[in-house]
Amino acid sequence: MSRPAIKITIIDRLGKHPCHRGHKVGDTFDFETERGKLCPMACHVAFPYIDILRYGGKLPHQVEGCATFCCPDVDTINVFKIEKIDR
Repeated sequence: MSRPAIKITIIDRLGKHPCHRGHKVGDTFDFETERGKLCPMACHVAFPYIDILRYGGKLPHQVEGCATFCCPDVDTINVFKIEKIDR
């Protein structure tokens, strides 16, 4: 059985400055094939959520199969949505 796909989308920006990696609201990444395009700081924060979703865990206060998180750059604060996509 293969692991579910993971889609990561930037859904909002709360900070005053644009992303230093050039990410914008609406950008979407396939974690399997495009994780190298995702900001390393954001990827570092995303990984525990991805691991939980991939292996059947549930996150409190989140829609099943999804998680939201913010990048750690206080000047930018991109908001990301992770979606588990069963194959």
